Amino acid sequence: MSEEPHTEGGRHSERGKHGRGRRGPAQAWRDFKDSPFFPATVLVLIVAAGAGLFAGSYTYAMADPTPHRVPVAVVGEPDNARDRTAFVAGMEKALGSSLKLRHYRTQAAAENAIEAQQVFAVMQAEQPKGVELDVSSASGASVAELLEEAGPKVGKKIGVPVQVRDLKPLGKGDPRGLAIFYISLAAVIIGFIGAIQLSVHARALNPPERIAFTAAYALLGGFVIAAVVDWGLGALDLPFAQSWMILALTMFTSGMVFTMFNTLVGRWAMLPTWGLMVLLGNPSSGGAVSWPLLPSALGEIGRWLPPGASVNAQHTAVYFPDHQLLQPYLVLTAWALVSCAVFWIWRHRHPGGRPRAAHASGNSD
Repeated sequence: MSEEPHTEGGRHSERGKHGRGRRGPAQAWRDFKDSPFFPATVLVLIVAAGAGLFAGSYTYAMADPTPHRVPVAVVGEPDNARDRTAFVAGMEKALGSSLKLRHYRTQAAAENAIEAQQVFAVMQAEQPKGVELDVSSASGASVAELLEEAGPKVGKKIGVPVQVRDLKPLGKGDPRGLAIFYISLAAVIIGFIGAIQLSVHARALNPPERIAFTAAYALLGGFVIAAVVDWGLGALDLPFAQSWMILALTMFTSGMVFTMFNTLVGRWAMLPTWGLMVLLGNPSSGGAVSWPLLPSALGEIGRWLPPGASVNAQHTAVYFPDHQLLQPYLVLTAWALVSCAVFWIWRHRHPGGRPRAAHASGNSD
């Protein structure tokens, strides 16, 4: 008799023990979501996907550049129209693309179109010289290289002599024309990394202070980039003040784009920032591969994103100072203003700042 309660109690105790030991799938999932392993697992998947997207976006845009309707100036009326027609047809076949021909009366007018960045080369066909093909490496090194390589081959094939010259070569310190792309890339990436670091190490900054410090590191960072590339390495002969301001505006815009996304989506702000500025913006910027050689959609989109606008503004400032373009400055300014406005309007959602100090009157109460 005395053993039964003990046995019954033992059964209850055993059931309780087993009951607590068993966890259903729903409870296991809740425990996993509340643990540090969940965000770590999400980050592993995101980093892996980001690595593939990063490699894919740059390979898609730059690994095999293909011409798409390259604007070319044509000067005068040829003595033998068949020579020009045959040469144009041969060039289009060699390039796998069509040439967008624009006719000009004089060589001077055509060269002015080069300066205005309306065309990438000038073609003149007349006897007995054959075809004169003037390229402009400063307009786009990758385009000039393709035209310079294809021209003589096509001329030899159709029996017409072809003379190629470079109207506007690149500087000696930047023979591939990539320095502008690299300094713009540095400004873009360091711009949003600076904003990330402010969020981590200066989280208590209030909105006006955060904007001010973003502007401060943008101004100083832009100066250092320009000084290293021009004064230190001599890779580019920069119009220093203008290039500095372009780099500073690029860094500020990039930093405020991250701050905007940080306000809208919190800790996952790096995802849209990286996607917009790096995965999409940099390959489509026209810095490493000229816009006529990019996939057509990228070539159009890139002009309206901060990296493309930065490259365009810097490229014009360095190589075409007499034909400044307003559009890239408007694009950078618009992105900066929109980002600041979104941050300011929804600043209460930003994961930072500090509470306002109590008024003296409130304290006295």
